[in-house]
Amino acid sequence: MTGESTPLRATGIEQAFGNVVVLSGVSVTADRGEVVAVVGPNGSGKSTLLRILAGVRPPDRGTVALPPAAGGARRLGYLPQRPAFRSGFTARDTLQFYAQLLDGVSGDDVVRTLDRVGLAGVADRDVGSLSGGMTRLLGLGQAVLGNPGVLLLDEPGSGLDPGMVERLFTVVGDLASDGTAVMVASHELPAVETHADTVAVLADGGFRAVDTPAALLDDTDTDSLSAAFLRLVGTEPDNATVASGAERSTTEAGSDTDSGGGRDNA
Repeated sequence: MTGESTPLRATGIEQAFGNVVVLSGVSVTADRGEVVAVVGPNGSGKSTLLRILAGVRPPDRGTVALPPAAGGARRLGYLPQRPAFRSGFTARDTLQFYAQLLDGVSGDDVVRTLDRVGLAGVADRDVGSLSGGMTRLLGLGQAVLGNPGVLLLDEPGSGLDPGMVERLFTVVGDLASDGTAVMVASHELPAVETHADTVAVLADGGFRAVDTPAALLDDTDTDSLSAAFLRLVGTEPDNATVASGAERSTTEAGSDTDSGGGRDNA
């Protein structure tokens, strides 16, 4: 899709670290109301791709386009792989700080967001005392605050129990239903299989397959996304990782890893 239906478009993204090619001519779109999952081995470039799309780092080559948001609305929400917040402030204080940076976001929005991500019961707890899972939920809260047009989530389910993973994907689904374009990176393949509209398999610098979860299972003659992933990539299940928002077309890949140095451990 093009135009207003595609709030995020990246074209010809290339990224290398030294002589290791991570992304080779990757093109990605996220359409309004769509959740697309990109599944790939650890070190295949998913976190690198999300950081490029979020504007955290520039690519070696390629372009990323975000249309202007109407009326000062938030264009992009981003949850990094390892969110960190300053201790000495409560979860409520932290989201109120982010709310002050956004147009049209009130204290009531902060309260609703805390409840939405499952942190209402610890809203007044110092962020330094939050568990790793709760810290990720707080990161999700800052990412969804203000209902951004594009949402990028890098491993949001890491450290969460199954119930909280389901809550997280319910929040993602609700935002997509409201028109948000979602790209999510997650090891939770069963949840991705249930909630993603499209899954793209990232390996060797590009996408090996892009289709609906059901179509990928049919094409690989398997009965689960994890099994389909193994058939397409040929690696161990524990190495599978997901990210959403990938486009239907991309070029052949170059090299197969960007692990090491903490660059992309997903």
